[in-house]
Amino acid sequence: MNASAPQQSNSTPLCYSINSPPFTYNHPIASAYYSSIFTLLGLPSNLIAFIVLIKSFKEARSRSRSFFLIFLGGLVVTDFMGLLVTGCITVSFHITHFNWRNLDPHCHFCNFMGMSMVFYGLCPLMLGAAMAVERFTGINCPFTRTSSQTKGRPISMVLLVWFTAGCVALLPLMGVGGYHIQKPGSWCFFLISYKGNDQIFSLIFSVVGLTSIAVSFLLNTVSVVTLIRVCCGQDRTQRRRDHEVEMMVQLILIMVIASICWCPLLIFIAQTVLSEADLQVRYLLLWLRFATWNQILDPWVYILFRRSVLRRISPRSDWSRSSIMTLYPTLRETIRRLTSSSLELGEMDEMGKSNVTAPPTLKP
Repeated sequence: MNASAPQQSNSTPLCYSINSPPFTYNHPIASAYYSSIFTLLGLPSNLIAFIVLIKSFKEARSRSRSFFLIFLGGLVVTDFMGLLVTGCITVSFHITHFNWRNLDPHCHFCNFMGMSMVFYGLCPLMLGAAMAVERFTGINCPFTRTSSQTKGRPISMVLLVWFTAGCVALLPLMGVGGYHIQKPGSWCFFLISYKGNDQIFSLIFSVVGLTSIAVSFLLNTVSVVTLIRVCCGQDRTQRRRDHEVEMMVQLILIMVIASICWCPLLIFIAQTVLSEADLQVRYLLLWLRFATWNQILDPWVYILFRRSVLRRISPRSDWSRSSIMTLYPTLRETIRRLTSSSLELGEMDEMGKSNVTAPPTLKP
């Protein structure tokens, strides 16, 4: 552990070497109401989404739908546990105002919370990238899916994401960076600094998060373009793709929410480290609140943006037709006209060819 060397020369543990409680930081962004509200909103939302996912998984008929629901289940479980672990610690501090140095003299509790912040922060972003890879493969390379592929594949990918995020979270305990108590004293996080190993770990966290968002954006864009071509194509014998469009809409919304919530914090960390500027605590807390909204809004994407829910919201719409183009009458009418015009041209060409008679042959 990287705390052993500093403790030999100094009695102050590593997590208290930069900031030592108690703190006098009283900025409004550090109010206890934020942690309480986020926890109370996020936990029931993820629990409801998990129940809905279990019901939908039992009713799923297609393999691609089952795979997607497994990824969503991993995302909901991750968000729920992240809010539960970090929220309980933060809310408990604001209620009891315990002294970290008396409660945790050897930094074990602080390291656990710091690891939780990193692990549950990176997992949603990496799971979003894994879902984008799965949908990209399913839409653009359907022949790579064989009948022998089982539900163990998405489960393995979710476990791989958890393992990778856990390895990144363990790096500060191996000497790359370190977890420290943060103002106002209610949470622990890695030290955002341009010095030594702290700079390396800060860049690792930021680059992994931004790369996951970039991969999601790139693959989802290609998948959406491919899906639009399929849905708007002139071939009327194509298989139904409504469920794939529904999954892509949910995945796009998850990606947009993750980008809005996490990009400010990830860019702020990279900018602070690369510019060698002093850490602005109020901005760190502000962007951290933005990132927390990701765990609250993710479950509502699946709770609300489902065809069964949309039927109840807009019962007059024709949700029974197999084509997703029924949602867009203007676009559907335009495609119908283009299709009919191309068919008329094809029929005229065939008639012209039939009118051209072959030269008469002499009969014996």
